[in-house]
Amino acid sequence: MSQPFPFSAIVGQEAMKHAMVLTAVDPSIGGVLVFGDRGTGKSTAVRALAALLPPIRCVAGCPVNSPRKADCPDWTAVEDTRIVSRPTPVVDLPLGVSDDRVTGALDIERALTKGEKAFQPGLLAKANRGYLYIDEVNLLEDHIVDLLLDVAQSGENLVEREGLSIRHPARFVLVGSGNPEEGELRPQLLDRFGLSVEVTSPHDIDTRVEVMRRRDAFDRDPRGFLKLWKPQDAQLRQDILAARKALPKVSTPENTLTDCAALCIALGSDGLRGELTLLKAARAAAAFEGAGTVEREHLRRVAAMALGHRLRRDPMDESGSAARVERIVADTLGPVRVAAE
Repeated sequence: MSQPFPFSAIVGQEAMKHAMVLTAVDPSIGGVLVFGDRGTGKSTAVRALAALLPPIRCVAGCPVNSPRKADCPDWTAVEDTRIVSRPTPVVDLPLGVSDDRVTGALDIERALTKGEKAFQPGLLAKANRGYLYIDEVNLLEDHIVDLLLDVAQSGENLVEREGLSIRHPARFVLVGSGNPEEGELRPQLLDRFGLSVEVTSPHDIDTRVEVMRRRDAFDRDPRGFLKLWKPQDAQLRQDILAARKALPKVSTPENTLTDCAALCIALGSDGLRGELTLLKAARAAAAFEGAGTVEREHLRRVAAMALGHRLRRDPMDESGSAARVERIVADTLGPVRVAAE
């Protein structure tokens, strides 16, 4: 299997990379939606993330990546109970995929050859404890969207068909990418993404030249290029692991909770998912930066990606969602604090 382009070598697109790192620190943030022009590194970043993420410990023979034998569903009949390390799963969900391929279904081969009713796990089983990636997510068929919404809500996949009644955990970080010119995303699914970022093509010559230089070097000598960037990816992986360990110890002052609520009220976001996501993202950012307390600056850095896709449309405001969030953040939290020299 060929190695993907190194995550650390991706030029620019800092908001996209930051959002993906935060979900690696705290998967409960709820996933990342990346919208933007074609050819801006969306798919490259997701596949690079797979190689960057720390491995998981799981039961060797369990199809849902259970961490312990006791956690394996009864229907799995696991024979190999060794605990092994495996790369964090990153599973592609293609457009046009069938329900059975996503959720799993009756194992036809075993039914015909042995006369047994057995379950053939689907993509949701493979993605458990990992990432589920959907390219062109805005073109996903409605019945698959409904299915994903149910699973994202419960963290469990339930399959009842052909006389089978199967349950298994399906907790994953949902990553979607797409071009907004090709269609909008259903509001119900849009709200399920914890973070959202917009990527654009670089407008300066130097950045475009550097993109070409690195991509050409990778295409000409993948092994050499990977070796060159291996230390940077390894350091980032260690930083993610350190942030995961520090995350439970990061304190959240009362005024931070007040700031989260004030921002969401000022932005007019519906429900409370915005506040909760903003808080989780800010806490993950603090842990990643080695801070012991969530500060206003952490809220500032993650507000646009946590709240931009939750804004109500304003026909009188033609500015982008990120610009609107930044403006309201400045009005609500005050000017950026400048460190004294």
